[in-house]
Amino acid sequence: MGDWPSPSTPVRVVVKTWSGMVEHEGLALPPAGPKLVTLKLANGYNVSYPESYVESVEVLDDVQIAVAEEVTHEPQDESLPLVHLIHTGGTIASKVDYATGAVSARFEPHELLDSVPELRSVARLRVVKLGNMWSDDIRPRHWNRMLQATDEAFAEGAVGVVITHGTDTLHLSAAAMAYGWAGNGGRPPGRIVVTGSQRSPDRGSSDAAENLVAAVHWAAHGPEPNGYRDSSVVILHAESSDGRCAVLPGVACRKYHSSRRDAFKPINQGPLAWVNNDGSGPSIEMAEHEPADARVEAIAPMLFDEDVRIAQFIADAHLQPDLVKAGIEGEFDALLFHGTGLGHLPIADPQEDSQENTILRLMLEDYCANDGIVVVVAQTIHGAMNMNVYAKGREQQEMGIIGHGSLCPPSSALVKLHHLLSRGGGRETIAAGWIQDICGENPNDSME
Repeated sequence: MGDWPSPSTPVRVVVKTWSGMVEHEGLALPPAGPKLVTLKLANGYNVSYPESYVESVEVLDDVQIAVAEEVTHEPQDESLPLVHLIHTGGTIASKVDYATGAVSARFEPHELLDSVPELRSVARLRVVKLGNMWSDDIRPRHWNRMLQATDEAFAEGAVGVVITHGTDTLHLSAAAMAYGWAGNGGRPPGRIVVTGSQRSPDRGSSDAAENLVAAVHWAAHGPEPNGYRDSSVVILHAESSDGRCAVLPGVACRKYHSSRRDAFKPINQGPLAWVNNDGSGPSIEMAEHEPADARVEAIAPMLFDEDVRIAQFIADAHLQPDLVKAGIEGEFDALLFHGTGLGHLPIADPQEDSQENTILRLMLEDYCANDGIVVVVAQTIHGAMNMNVYAKGREQQEMGIIGHGSLCPPSSALVKLHHLLSRGGGRETIAAGWIQDICGENPNDSME
C-alpha cells in the first residue's frame, strides 16, 4: 500500500480478519511479500496481512518491543587455542534484530558466544570483518583479501581460521584458499575452514550453529594440515539431519542443491573426515586416504593476479562463434569451455548443415596455433576428462586444446586456471600444470 509507514515507525494497525476486527501495535517493517503489510509486534514476533485487510493505520509516538535481557559477558578461556573467524558475508554469522526484523552480521566474539554457547569450550575467538557480501558478488580481489587475512591470522598466533561465506560460491573461495597456500607445493601454517549455512539462524531448521561449531572445532583441534587436499576445507552438514558435518577438500567439492542442508558434496573423491556432535561436544572422525608426502610450511600465500581475465563458455546447441570471437578479440587471458560428455565441443559438421561448427573449429585452431590458451572442463562434473575415447577428442588435443586427463571439478578448474596464469608462462606451461596434481584436485585414488 502506498501510505504504509517507513520501516521502524511505531504504528497501530486495525485489520479485518475472518474472526472480526483485530488491532495490533508494533513497528512497521518492509513487506514480507507482494501486496502485504508486515509489522514487528510488541512481543517480538512478526505478523503480515494482505493490504486489502487493513482498515486503518495510525502512527504512534512509541512502541515498546520485547528485547533480550542484558547479559554479562564472561571472558574467554585464555587456555584454549586461538581461532580467527573471518566474516565475508552469508547467513551463518548473523542475528535477527527484533527491533527492525532485519538480519545483521554478528561481528563481536561475545555475540557469537552468546548465540552459540558451545563455542565457549571449543576455542578462543577473534572476529575479523572483511565485508558483508552476497557470495555471487565475490571476485578474485576478494580471494586475495581472504588469503591476506589468513596470513595475518597465523602471524598473530591463530592455529586455525574459519571463513564464513555465502554458500553459492563458497566452493570457489575454498579452492582459492587451497591454491593460494598450497599451489606451489607448500602447506599453510594452520587449518583453514570455509563454512556457511543454507538456512538463516531465525529458522528452526537452521544449520548455522552446527556448521559453525564443527568448523571452529576443526580449526582449533583438527589434524595439522599437510597441504594436500586439506590446505583448505569446506565444512557443512553431511546429512539433512543434525549431528554430523562433512569435512570436504577445498579443491574438490561443489554445491549441488539449492536448499538442502547437505548441499555440498566432494567431486571424484571422498570426504576427508566428519565432525560428529551428539550433544556431548564435537569429535572428529577421519576417513581413510593415501598418506600425503610431507610439505614445507609456506611463508606466505601466493596471491592471484587480479588483472587476469578468463572467458567461459558452455558447449551446447547455442554456442556461437561470435561469442568466442568476442573473447578472443577482447584479449582474455584464456578461454574456458564447459564441454559435453568427455570434454567435447561443437566443431564438426557431418551433415554439412551447420557452418557455425566449422567456423568455431577454424577459429580455435588459429587461436591455439598463436599460443592462445583453451581449456575444456566437464559439464558432467563427476568423472575424468578423457579426450582419447572419441576421434573428436583426439582432434581437439591435436588442435592444442588443454583438458585431457583432468579430474578437477569445473569450479575448482576455473580457480586452478587463474592460479596457473598468475604464475606466468604460456600455453605449454599451462598445459603442463593442468595435468599435475597440485594440491589434491587430480588424486591417484579418485572415486570417479
